[in-house]
Amino acid sequence: VQLQASGGGLVQAGGSLRLSCAASEHAFTGYAMGWFRQAPGKEREFVSAISGKGGITYYADSVKGRFTISRDDAKSTMYLYMNSLKPEDAAVYYCARRDVPFPSRESTDFRSWGRGTLVTVSS
Repeated sequence: VQLQASGGGLVQAGGSLRLSCAASEHAFTGYAMGWFRQAPGKEREFVSAISGKGGITYYADSVKGRFTISRDDAKSTMYLYMNSLKPEDAAVYYCARRDVPFPSRESTDFRSWGRGTLVTVSS
């Protein structure tokens, strides 16, 4: 399974970004996916997750109402729309895949991980 996150960059506080996570062929449809982030000096933390069919989504309280997760099975790609960004959202964002359709908030439940994409938010 290969996962490639992209879309990070530098944005001003209050701005928006869209992250993408492209999966290798036959490694996406039906599997739960998730986004995690890690800021310098901090542990990796859960951001959002989506079920294998996209009908169930989870969000961390810190991003609820500002971030939206979605998936496009035809493109084998997951997205994270991030609005109203805050300096505390700055981190390396990682996408990950479970081997089952059920979403989770626990990083240990995800078996496959992509390289991260850096999000920087200036105040």
